[in-house]
Parts: sequence; structure tokens; C-alpha cells
Amino acid sequence: MLSAAVVGEVFTSPSSDSVFAAIKAVSGEGGALLVVKNYTGDRLNFGLAAEMVRAEGISVEMIVVDDDVALKGTEQATGARGLAGTIFIHKLVGAAAAEGKSLADLAAMGRAAVESLATMGVSLSAGTSPAVGKLNFELGEHEMELGLGIHGERGVKRTQLQTADKLTETLLSQILKHGRFGDEKRVAVMVNNLGATTEMELAIVARHAMRFLESNGITVERMYAGTFLSSLDMAGISITVLGVNDEWLRWLDAVTTAPAWPNEMKQRPRQPQAQIAAELGRKASSPTGKGAQSEAGRITKQAIEAACKALLGAEGELTEMDRVTGDGDLGTSMERAAKAVQGAVGSYPLDDVPATIRAIGHTLRRELGGSSGPLYGVLFLRCGSVLEKSGAMGLTQWAGALDQGCRAISELGGAKPGDRTMLDALDPFVMALRKGVGGKASREVILAAVEAAERGVEATARMKARLGRSSYLGDRVLGYPDPGAKAVAVWLRAASEALFAR
Repeated sequence: MLSAAVVGEVFTSPSSDSVFAAIKAVSGEGGALLVVKNYTGDRLNFGLAAEMVRAEGISVEMIVVDDDVALKGTEQATGARGLAGTIFIHKLVGAAAAEGKSLADLAAMGRAAVESLATMGVSLSAGTSPAVGKLNFELGEHEMELGLGIHGERGVKRTQLQTADKLTETLLSQILKHGRFGDEKRVAVMVNNLGATTEMELAIVARHAMRFLESNGITVERMYAGTFLSSLDMAGISITVLGVNDEWLRWLDAVTTAPAWPNEMKQRPRQPQAQIAAELGRKASSPTGKGAQSEAGRITKQAIEAACKALLGAEGELTEMDRVTGDGDLGTSMERAAKAVQGAVGSYPLDDVPATIRAIGHTLRRELGGSSGPLYGVLFLRCGSVLEKSGAMGLTQWAGALDQGCRAISELGGAKPGDRTMLDALDPFVMALRKGVGGKASREVILAAVEAAERGVEATARMKARLGRSSYLGDRVLGYPDPGAKAVAVWLRAASEALFAR
């Protein structure tokens, strides 16, 4: 890609002497092409060095990269900054030079590529300045900097945090507003790590960037995601879009020995690809209802909504419990499940209780994820099917259906009561229901069963985990109730109390 790279102190341009020495060291008969980011110090020192070597008879051309679109439309005398798009220029001119293109041709092609290049960045944290050992600026817990450079400086605008998809659209909207990508609208995209961003986060942005661009009539021919031009330890990204043609794609694909360039980049398939339906069987498995028309439907909806509300309110407690005994994500997982059911409850056939129970199971298996999704899914699917076959809705039928749901969990996951899992709340609830059948009034029986479930939760503090993440911790979980069992007790109490609310 490059024959030489010239560096100065961190965030500082190299001296003209260093640039001069580098040019002299690598220049052949064809001369030298300098690729310079548009910062004042870089332009001055590289420009002066170019004059110095020209005086010695060496042909030199200089390309200035100014791909930053954050400042477009502002009165900025120094012009746009050079950002991660510079790496695309390195690759293009490097591959073209390897094919034997002349200095003049390389310079013309490189400048044309700069005109087809646009980049914008965002930071979720400031970088540390090595010279002073401090962060260059302070960001609030829910703030981010839009439109920043690569030297740790502040951005053009400070705003509230956005979701990954929304942030991707914010950056790309500015890029599309000011970028020029040719009539064919074919592009290569680079999602660049500014230093402390994870591969997973880069992949999330890359996926939505492709979707957003193609929804705007732009064909994404190549997608690159990784660390190409960082700003030390800054948590953030930049997105670069380069308009391409077949020749430029060939140069992007050319193999290089530069260690950080992804030589294994594959071409995007030319044929449209079928979208795989993640919601397999959604129409068949989640019947659409008309809302609650009957008293039973109204009570069912009331219980569902109460359970969801209780889980949302318990997110912090469940997260803290799981942080101690697991991986810390149960609270957010149950929050996601509750929101999914809240959003879907209007489509449930609420007057058909067994069908509604099954519909909840399908919602949870799709939306909950991890191990909880399948376990909750099979609980509600089995319970709903057993209820439907029973043809009645009494306590006896509910106890039998829930018992079969617990059996389904054991069959699928291998857990049994006493293993420190959700079953240690469900099983006492079912046993108490069965014990109370035919005796006290339904309300007393159900609330007594809830209390049994809550005692079951407390009992898990004395159990060693045999399954799940807690099983890796051995005796260290003793003294702490199981968060999965706690979540069950939360929604059981809320739903049970809602059955008798007026």
C-alpha cells in the first residue's frame, strides 16, 4: 500500500526533515506520491519537504485528503479534515502503483477518489492525551460527540446517546447529504474503530449501514469493518463511504502485504438473496386476536399486563442478583421479554385463553433469546396445549397444565427441582395449587401458591447450582437466591393478584 509512513509525536505532524528523508529513501525513477491528511501541520511540513526534494530533481505529487463531512456548510478556512477515508486512498494508489501507473496518473486518480469520499465520526468517550495524561474532554454518562477528528479533539456537536441503528443513520445521513458517489451509486464502506470499540459493535453498525444505504438506492459493493485509523483509546467509530467503479474495486481487492488490510474481503453476491424469516411460522403460531371481548379475556389481559409491568420494575433487582451469581444480563433479558409481550398483547386472542398462553410462548421464544427464551417458550407452549385439551379452566386444569409445563422445561433443559433454577419457584407453586384444589376459595389457594413460590426462591440460596452460568461458581453462590427463580416469583405474584383486582 505504502512504501513509507512518516510519523511525528502523538497527534503532531512529522517535521519536514523527516518527510524529506523518507521521500529520499524510497523514491525511484518515477518519483514520489505523498498522501496527506488535511491538517495544517501536515500540509505545511509535507509541502515543504516536497519543495526540498523537487529542488534535487525528484518528481513529487501530493494528494490532500479532506473526507470529513462534519464541517460541511460551515465557514472553516482550513477546510475539511482528513480522516479514515485516507486508508482507502492508500489502498487505491498503492495497488495502482504496483500495476505500473505513472505518477501523474496516480495523482489524478487519487484526487478523483478524494472527491468521491466522505467520512463522519462519533465518540462515546474522550481519548487520553499522552502529553498530559488526561482525557481531552469530559462527556456525560448519556452523551456523545458527533463529528470529531482523529487527534482527540472535541466534535462539532454534543448530543444525547442514540441506539446503534439510529446513530448509524445520523452519520450516514450527513454523509449522503454532502458526498458525491457517482451516477451508478456503487460504494465501498468502511466502519472504522477509533480505538476502544468492540468487534461486535462494529458489526452491528456495518449491518445497519448496509441496510440503510441500500434502502436509499445505493449498492454496497464492499464492506470493511475493523481498526484502520484509531485515536488511541477513544471509544467511537467513523463511517466512510467511497464511490467506486470496476477498476477501483479491482484495486481495493488487490492482495497486499500490509498486515492490517483485510485481504480476505469477499465480493458481494450479484444475485438478490432471499430474506430468511427469523419469525418462522409467525402467522401460524401467533394468531391475531381482536382484543378482549369477554370477561375472561379482560382478566387475561389484565394479568398479562400486570406481569409485564412487574418484570419491568424488577429489572434493577434481577440484574444485580444475576451480576453476583451469573453473567448480569437476566434483568435486561426479562425487561426485553416484558416489552415484547406488552407490544404483542393486542394481537393475542385474549378470549381464547389456551391460544393466548401459546402465543405468549411464541413471543418469548422469538424475543427472549439465550437459554431463557427456549425454556419460557416451552413452558407456555406446553401449558397452553394441555389447557386446550382439558376443555376447562379450573384450578385443577391449571395445576395440571403448569405441571406439564414444568416437565417440558425438565425435558428440554435437563433441570429438576433442587437444581437452583426457575423450577424451584414454579414447582412449589404447582404443588401448592394441587394441594389447595377442592378446599379454600380460588383467591386464597392461588395467593398461597405464590407464597410457596417465594419460599422456593429463598430456598435456592441454600442450593448449589447444577446447571447454567451459576454452576461455574460452585459454593460462591450460596447465600444468594437464584435470579431466574426470583423472576418467576415476580410475574407469578403480579399476574395472580391481577386476577382478583377490580
